Amino acid sequence: MDRLEAMSIVLLTIEKGSLTAAAKALNMPLPTVSRKVTELEEYLGTKLLHRSTRKLTLTDAGLAYIASVKRIMEDIEEVERTAAGEYTTPRGELVLTAPVLFGHMYILPIVTDFLAAYPEINVRLVLSDRNLHLSDDHVDMAVRIGTLPDSNMIATRVGAMDTLVCASPDLLNAHGMPKHPRDLEKLPCVVFAGPSTATWWFRDPATRRDFNVDIMPRLSVTTAEAAVKAALHHSGVTRVYRYHCDAELRTGALVQVLRKFDVESIPVSLMHGERGLLPLKMRVFLDFAVDRLRSDMSALGANR
Repeated sequence: MDRLEAMSIVLLTIEKGSLTAAAKALNMPLPTVSRKVTELEEYLGTKLLHRSTRKLTLTDAGLAYIASVKRIMEDIEEVERTAAGEYTTPRGELVLTAPVLFGHMYILPIVTDFLAAYPEINVRLVLSDRNLHLSDDHVDMAVRIGTLPDSNMIATRVGAMDTLVCASPDLLNAHGMPKHPRDLEKLPCVVFAGPSTATWWFRDPATRRDFNVDIMPRLSVTTAEAAVKAALHHSGVTRVYRYHCDAELRTGALVQVLRKFDVESIPVSLMHGERGLLPLKMRVFLDFAVDRLRSDMSALGANR
């Protein structure tokens, strides 16, 4: 029995949630995966997994074993990275993730220039509006827009992003300019994500306290890009990040409203999970990307 392989299979099974998913990820027959797990349990003399048709859970012994296996695998990866020269030469695959539109607008141009500067590094850029888990999804670095939860992640702040309410001039001519966020209750609105109602937050300029307005949307869509396009077609007022609609604001195709009720800008960060000495591919990308992102965010803020 290859114990290292069996340990890897058990760990992947827990990460994927089932033997079937692990077998698919490994491109290995399900009976083979099941047999290797069973052989490891027999070797250890204890049961690691409770298996049922509905779900797979760890035994008490399995919980302790998996925690130790994770540490062992991290140490092995560290040894392999060192042996491969990741700490002395910038090489290898760098996995990055960012929100879809932000990635297209700001990260992809940086990545293409980075590839030209570092021919021994390959980049896998995962664009997703879902926040990927860096460890579970095997991601090296991520762009995050918003306040970061307390965690062991390391974050480098590159700027701030404001949230704004905007609409087309034609819609405002037809319905009138809102003077207070409560006026939105009488206007057609476009929201993205969420169910048929939405809550938009604002800040009272006098008290500096936040308050919310419940929005009943005329149109609900699943992406900010769709919300901006609908606003351009006069379907309603929408609320998005500035980078979603900056070009339209500068041309006058959309107009910002209720500016004095804007909430505080939120941080934009480039984050990673590594502590201490970073693989050189990550260090050189940080050095390469941070100043450019800060410049881009500063330029975006100057358009307010």
